[in-house]
Amino acid sequence: MNSGVDLPPHRFAGLVAPAVERTFVAGMLAGRDGGGAELSQRYGGPAATGFLVEFRTRLAAPGGSVDGAGFAAVTRHRDPATCQRVLDKHVAHGTITRRPDGGFAATERGADFLTEMYQVHGEVTEELWAGHDDRVRRLVEAFGRLLAYALVLADEPDADPVPAFAAVAPPYEPEGAPPGVLLLNRLGTLRYHRADAHAAAWTAAGHTAASVGELPEGPERRAIDLETDRRAAGPYAVLSAEERLAVLADLAALPG
Repeated sequence: MNSGVDLPPHRFAGLVAPAVERTFVAGMLAGRDGGGAELSQRYGGPAATGFLVEFRTRLAAPGGSVDGAGFAAVTRHRDPATCQRVLDKHVAHGTITRRPDGGFAATERGADFLTEMYQVHGEVTEELWAGHDDRVRRLVEAFGRLLAYALVLADEPDADPVPAFAAVAPPYEPEGAPPGVLLLNRLGTLRYHRADAHAAAWTAAGHTAASVGELPEGPERRAIDLETDRRAAGPYAVLSAEERLAVLADLAALPG
């Protein structure tokens, strides 16, 4: 049935971003409070596990690693020297190992942590989104299509660079992973696609990561946000207008 609502991809990109953020943050906070913080402490605390959690969708995969360019892109709004010191602490705790190319991978200890983290996320999302099985299932399917299409678009010759997205996509999905884990990680991964679009938009406007963060509300910031929506819109073309509306409705209905 045609809804009669005109919701082109660039408009949807702006509307869905805060909904994705809210749902993703709710899941991650539930994970922290539902056993993730305790799990982290058993492995040495945030100094040993912080980047494992942040890059879990790549590092949890057998042989998975993050290269230097991807790490820099994901942490573009943070001080590079500080990030490197945090990585050094992870190495000292034995949860990651550095690679000659400037990247890093999880050690066996780090991989064990991530296996347990996936289990925690499965338990807490099942509780958080209990009674919403159909919504979660629909969203898992929709965001799976969006991620697949985003990866296709990223390989096109004239595509904008997506270094942060490339550092975390496609998300590792072990056999038998619960729907809540699939949704949490697919949402989290797609956030980086928008982060890359935002970086391209503020770079085109002559800003840096530091200066755009200080930009006050006004026409210039609004123009950058609209350009971000335009650049982030590509994957959403894979959904019909009705499916886009359904995604918004399902995200809005999930607790969190």
